[in-house]
Amino acid sequence: MHKFVKIGLVVLGAIGAILWSQLPGTEVPVGEAVESGAVHWMFMIMYLLLAVAVLFSLVFTLKNLFANPQSLKKTLFGIVGFLLVVAIAYVLSDGADGTVEAMADRGVATTESTVKNIGTGLNVFFILVMIAVGSMAWGGLKKMTNK
Repeated sequence: MHKFVKIGLVVLGAIGAILWSQLPGTEVPVGEAVESGAVHWMFMIMYLLLAVAVLFSLVFTLKNLFANPQSLKKTLFGIVGFLLVVAIAYVLSDGADGTVEAMADRGVATTESTVKNIGTGLNVFFILVMIAVGSMAWGGLKKMTNK
């Protein structure tokens, strides 16, 4: 199996080198360069390699996760905690804060739900930052008091 992977990588590397040599030059307008067949196939190879990497990382992660019940329990606690943070952030976000009208004045069409989703994302970020800073501060205080 290892030999097949090596051969596959060498073949993909050779194809990538050939496609790289066929890329349009700097004198070609960007619109035409993007439509180039070489660019298209390089992106296809990139998507293929990304899909393979994601697939293998998911498979081996899930395999190791289900092999150890203790790690599965910790992972489920982490997922539930994150979903709880998202739920709290969603409740705290407000879509009717005047942002919709301000965006409409600038010519950007948006809805209250879009503003609420953006607010949720920002609130999740801020809550997770507070949790991270609090964890570091707690660890530092604990380390200082134990000595």
